[in-house]
Amino acid sequence: MPAANWIRPEAHGIYIPPADCWIDPARPVDLALVTHGHADHARGGHGRTVATPATLDIMSLRYGVEAENIGRATPAPYGETIELKGGVAATWLPAGHVLGSAQILLEHAGERVIVTGDFKRRPDPTCPPFAPTACDVLITEATFGLPVFRHPPIAEEIAKLLAARQANADRCVLIGAYALGKAQRLIAELRIAGYREPIYLHGAMERMCQLYQDHGIDLGDLQPVAGLPKAALMGQIVVCPPSALNDRWSRRLPDPITAMASGWMRVRQRARQRNVELPLVISDHADWDELTRTIEEVNPAETWITHGREEALLRWCELHQRKARALAMVGYEDEDD
Repeated sequence: MPAANWIRPEAHGIYIPPADCWIDPARPVDLALVTHGHADHARGGHGRTVATPATLDIMSLRYGVEAENIGRATPAPYGETIELKGGVAATWLPAGHVLGSAQILLEHAGERVIVTGDFKRRPDPTCPPFAPTACDVLITEATFGLPVFRHPPIAEEIAKLLAARQANADRCVLIGAYALGKAQRLIAELRIAGYREPIYLHGAMERMCQLYQDHGIDLGDLQPVAGLPKAALMGQIVVCPPSALNDRWSRRLPDPITAMASGWMRVRQRARQRNVELPLVISDHADWDELTRTIEEVNPAETWITHGREEALLRWCELHQRKARALAMVGYEDEDD
């Protein structure tokens, strides 16, 4: 009998028939179990949403509970088990991806299945670390599932950023970073590196940074760019959404050094396409070595692969005599990682 035949990968999400629920569904359902707050995993319109308290706060900020876009919300703190119908138990465990991100451990009929959602293994001052957990089936992402993707230490990338700022006192450094997770991690790592000056924010970043601070993540002195003259931003660090790097908004800044914080900056063509002067290889996803190490550490009977470069990781599993399958799922986008 196939492992975990009570879980059914569908094009628009992972369906759990005994509990009649979905994990990270791409369309509205009656009951959604959500791994984290990025828009390709957390969507509005569900009848009931179960997620960590921080993820529910993120969804509320983005969609608005009052507008009934989330539906009835059930908080699932890390480590607490929720009993679903059909004899299915679900436990949310840290994934190390962004604030509130979780793996979901499903237990039914004597089997254990881990759905990782998105995850990383590197230390991150803005969220709890990934918790390796034994299971029969591991459903893993493969966003950076190619051997070319081996992320450098983040301290090296932060040092490059600070050196560029130091060498260009008459310019600012404008960093494109995803509004949830990447921006806050970047700011926190700058603080760890000793940068104590104000960091300036595009208006689209302010509310999410405030939410992180409300959850006890110290990001230091953050200031809005709005209303400041160019001269006030000379020699400063400014954080904006990737979409704002080269649009009209950026023209108000003093000759910005355009930077981008993303695992995709390992690919030079992507940096050139975005006109990025200072590529920063900073990722909130596991790289190739972390993906393969996680499979070895968890040691599942089967590995199911989704979200990205499935073929290479599938081949690695085959070469290491590990049973695996690729899940052809839609609706998951490349984040501006």
